[in-house]
Amino acid sequence: MKKIKLYILLISFSLVHYSCFDDLNTVPLDPEIVTASSVYEDPDAYKQVLAKLYAGLALSGQQGPAGQSDIEGIDEGFGQYLRGYWYHQELPTDEALIAWNDQTIRDFHDLDWTSTDGFIFAFYSRIFYQIPLCNEYLRETSDEKLDERNVDQALRAEIQTYRAEARFLRALSYWHALDHFRNVPFVTEDDKVGSFFPEQISGPELFDYIESELLDIEDELAAPRSNEYGRADQAAAWTLLAKIYLNAEVYTGNAHYSECLEYCQKVINAGYTLEPEYQHLFLADNHNSNEIIFPIVFDWVNARTWGGTTFIIRAGIGGTMDPSASGVISGWGGTRCTQQLVDRFGEIGGLLVEANRGNTSSYPKIYTPGSFQDFDYSDTDKALSSINRDDIYEGHKYFPDQENLLRISTIPSENAPSFGDNQGDGILDQFGSDIVVNGEGYYFIQVDLNTRAYIIEKREWDIVSAGSFVSNKVNFVYDETENALKATVTLTEGEYYFVANNDAETALGDTGADAVLEYGGDPIVLDKSGEFEVLLYLNRPDYSYEIRLASFDVRGLFYTDGQSREINDITLFTDGIAVNKFKNVTSTGEAGSDGDHADTDFPMFRLADIYLMASEAILRSNGDLILATNYFNQVRTRAYGGSTGGNISSADLNLQLLIDERARELYWECHRRTDLIRFDQFTGSEYIWDWKGGIQEGTEVMPFRRVFPIPSSDIGANPNLEQNEGY
Repeated sequence: MKKIKLYILLISFSLVHYSCFDDLNTVPLDPEIVTASSVYEDPDAYKQVLAKLYAGLALSGQQGPAGQSDIEGIDEGFGQYLRGYWYHQELPTDEALIAWNDQTIRDFHDLDWTSTDGFIFAFYSRIFYQIPLCNEYLRETSDEKLDERNVDQALRAEIQTYRAEARFLRALSYWHALDHFRNVPFVTEDDKVGSFFPEQISGPELFDYIESELLDIEDELAAPRSNEYGRADQAAAWTLLAKIYLNAEVYTGNAHYSECLEYCQKVINAGYTLEPEYQHLFLADNHNSNEIIFPIVFDWVNARTWGGTTFIIRAGIGGTMDPSASGVISGWGGTRCTQQLVDRFGEIGGLLVEANRGNTSSYPKIYTPGSFQDFDYSDTDKALSSINRDDIYEGHKYFPDQENLLRISTIPSENAPSFGDNQGDGILDQFGSDIVVNGEGYYFIQVDLNTRAYIIEKREWDIVSAGSFVSNKVNFVYDETENALKATVTLTEGEYYFVANNDAETALGDTGADAVLEYGGDPIVLDKSGEFEVLLYLNRPDYSYEIRLASFDVRGLFYTDGQSREINDITLFTDGIAVNKFKNVTSTGEAGSDGDHADTDFPMFRLADIYLMASEAILRSNGDLILATNYFNQVRTRAYGGSTGGNISSADLNLQLLIDERARELYWECHRRTDLIRFDQFTGSEYIWDWKGGIQEGTEVMPFRRVFPIPSSDIGANPNLEQNEGY
């Protein structure tokens, strides 16, 4: 799908092997060995090797989706960069847990990992594979090396931009090291290639280094939105600067909120816009979005992996979910979320009352072929039903024309005998003339086969307040897609009936509050005020209705059918609510290129996050609350489908609302652990979620879990390293 030259090169070019010789330009005796001297004979190699640096975020080896792994000693799928990042950012939080029993994977949600954990080792190894790749590229593109190779000035100018991008990618990985492991081994291009023990750098020192690198390359990167898709530009560097500044108090003990706001505003003013449809950010054609600042790019031809968005999509599908609806051939039945995340969205999809057709399918039926509809005898929604099984049938039909022809048939066949009305007297005649219904509208039809009498009556439905019987003047319109009456209406909290033609005899209520409507039933109880979308399903009984908030948070992309909110058994995928956010389908509904591997890119940085970061930075520094609220409401307006129904006032804005909003906006995008730590809700007992600390109801966790351990294998191999506290 994505025909981007940079990423076509990703797997067509092999990794430059690190030489064991002091001089990397030594010509090997074996002509099959690839060295820098042979690689850079081709001027195109400078961009091709840069492509390998970007590929390190997406691919796990030289042969996708698996084969010739970059890192030995770990499962190649587990060792993919984004998959490791997702494990560390999502599984220890309320946003995700996993049903699998792979090695120590459940220790992440239990928050009881150790320094020998294989998944921690895999992610740590991926980070410290990526950093030396960037270092080597910078060594091989130094002025001295370019002079040796007589590189012309035009290519040198391009290489300067490539070098800035390599430094950005190194800073990104060092940020991941800082955020997850804090005090880590430190190497740059200035360290001589060979066997030595890297020194350990402290968190504050690493923060300073990342900051200095990003500030130094700021003017060497391409202007925002001017680089090839998937490559870093100034906005990517500004976003990373804003990220480290927002979390600076965690990393260094010193706040940098004014700097965070400064760089957020640089991005805000750079021409990015919020994607109008939230779901489109996570689909197979999300490379078209003007909201994404820096993605990790995937597609089934050039960037296949068992990690990345393929993992995110397929691991989140199980139970009764249809994999094809997400553009994949099967699900892996692994990841879902806790009820604490779901609860932040209120009514999922704005749904207050869900339609319930009760016993509709089991009632005896007769059929109503005619000119007013494309009749299909297999479509029983176009029939009438006998709810009491007494040969009295009823239902409602929409007639679209000024003259509509109708017949009654007891047998679902075009060739079967049917009834008409020769005299127009309301009595059915076998083989009689077509029944004529004059006038467009929604009509009640009742047929009594005991007497062959029938009634066809136009009905205009309303919602009336119980007790006072006051009309709410609802303008119901027939919706052909739903085969229902549909209206948007403002109602206050109270009790209501559906009534036709202002006739109390037609009043439909809901005895038992099960969404099945009965004549003379109990009033329908609405427990909130606002604007609602109401649908009436009256085509044939059992009659039903549905009520949704007209303005609601569209970001709750969950799958609930067959899923329980409570998680009694972590090993069962159906315990917990499924997340259906990322999909391998396009915004037009077409499946991705391949059912095994997703075309969907991962939005590492995007504009909505920037708005929320800016709002938080202002609030934490006691800045302009009106501006902070405006940034917040930019995100909230999109979340409510362009409506201001979810917007807040400045008086409402607080830190708890902000972290809750970040969860609603950014769940499953690798932000949650870092956010919870910054808000002091990750460890301790201030905030508890299902299975936190390995206890079903959740429990307190010790503060040292805010940082992962340095793998014991690295501690044992490097005498310069000291283990993080608690491990």
